[in-house]
Amino acid sequence: MKKLLTATAILLATPFAALAGADFVEGDKTFAADAELGATITTGNTETTSLKGRLDMKHELGNWENQYLLEALYKEDSGEETGKRYYGLIQGNYKLNDVSYLFANANHEIDPFTGFDSKSTVSAGYGHKFVDTGKTLFAVEVGPGYQYKRLDDASALAAGDDTEESWVAHGVMNFETEITDSSKFKQLFVADYGDSLEGRSETSITANIIGALAMKFAVVVRYNSEPADDKKSTDTETNMTLLYSF
Repeated sequence: MKKLLTATAILLATPFAALAGADFVEGDKTFAADAELGATITTGNTETTSLKGRLDMKHELGNWENQYLLEALYKEDSGEETGKRYYGLIQGNYKLNDVSYLFANANHEIDPFTGFDSKSTVSAGYGHKFVDTGKTLFAVEVGPGYQYKRLDDASALAAGDDTEESWVAHGVMNFETEITDSSKFKQLFVADYGDSLEGRSETSITANIIGALAMKFAVVVRYNSEPADDKKSTDTETNMTLLYSF
């Protein structure tokens, strides 16, 4: 845990150290957020519950672009918990110019159904927007990171230790484009490569219903090249949710 705290301090300080002597331009303050919610509940011969919630907030202040993300997923079948995932992310981007920026990122995930009680990752590096027209965005981020995992009891017994720590190479590719005036397509890839390769792909289509209310269809694929014992390498998640922008 001490290594994680040290790595966090180093990685989060790296982009800010590079800003020493840089000019700060005060710009417009803007804030935007998307709140997302989906649920499936059945009763009778089959009793199941599935809930998905997400809050994605973005704040711009001068040269800074900050993101705050919270996600929650819960599934239950006949009174038995079959899925649970909680995820939180904070990222700060400092714009060097219109297309380049430095980023610092910290995220934490709780997903006991993967064999890990929790996973924390911190990273920092350089981002570049190859396309940014207002309607289409294609951006890539790369940099070093550090990952800390806490194993569940069964996985810890098999591994002989209850934690795993490693430096990772962190990469993100984000593509967004407007299909029509009322619909948007997004494709996000996130990868961390260290002692193992872990990746996440999120593909989504959002269609406006009325005003700030929209319908979102998303497919999320998670991959781990070295999963815990008796766990699969790939998890998939398909969601249909309502999304409200404000």
